[in-house]
Amino acid sequence: MERQIKSRLVTVFILLAAALWSWAPTTVLEPACHAGQLCVAFLDVGQGDAIFIQSPTGTQMLIDGGRGSAVLRELGAVMSARDRTIDYIVATHPDADHVGGLHDVLERYAIEHVIRTENESDTPVWHAVEEAIREEGARVTYARRGQRIDLGAGAVAEVFFPEGDMSESESNTASIILKLTYGEHSWLLTGDAPKGIEEYLVLTEGQHLKSTALKVGHHGSRTSTSELFLDEVEPQYAVISSGKDNQYGHPHVEVTDLLFNKHIETYSTAEVGRVTFWSDGTELLVKK
Repeated sequence: MERQIKSRLVTVFILLAAALWSWAPTTVLEPACHAGQLCVAFLDVGQGDAIFIQSPTGTQMLIDGGRGSAVLRELGAVMSARDRTIDYIVATHPDADHVGGLHDVLERYAIEHVIRTENESDTPVWHAVEEAIREEGARVTYARRGQRIDLGAGAVAEVFFPEGDMSESESNTASIILKLTYGEHSWLLTGDAPKGIEEYLVLTEGQHLKSTALKVGHHGSRTSTSELFLDEVEPQYAVISSGKDNQYGHPHVEVTDLLFNKHIETYSTAEVGRVTFWSDGTELLVKK
């Protein structure tokens, strides 16, 4: 008899708990990026680069993917949970800290376009990414200066570099450099381009380099971000994508001191995590 009473009590408790659960409010986390405005998110992928862009019309671009699977977690925070497509992937250059995570992205999401250079790397990481691109069947475009990618609602990504085939170049030197423009604001995204390429851009692009925000080259290494280049870009904001306490000492003090002395508001993913910009073309909001 006592066992029957206990059994009934357990059943009542389970039914009551189920009823309370069904009536409990459900918390749905809204993605950081949503339609109606431009969203540019510098993802927190440790020592590497990954930048997610979503235009006001919902067109999406992922520039690089960091070294490993952290990019999937970050994409889950900026994209709708139901979204399993990305329109464009840009692989700026084949170094593992920029493309390692793209293999997982290509497996998880349907990708329509891949933008890359002819520059390649004889590493298992790069070979795996190339194989994933082939299996995906995405349309592959080799980046060239002057290409314009219409993301919708007036948001445009323009290729500044390279000008030609970079297959024989050092990988950082071959980095794709893009400028994203929407309304009154723009973002200059430089991969790991060294000072020599920055200074070449000063000669070829001049005032066209001027941007609201700069993705600081090569994770804040002293090999990038020359004063000449910074003076031409004149950014209000700078973002450094690097891992906390990384083995390379990024960002280097020469770069952070230069940014400080130029009164540029600087954010580091190593310190604050993901850095997200939103804009309606006129107003600009930054969240760290």
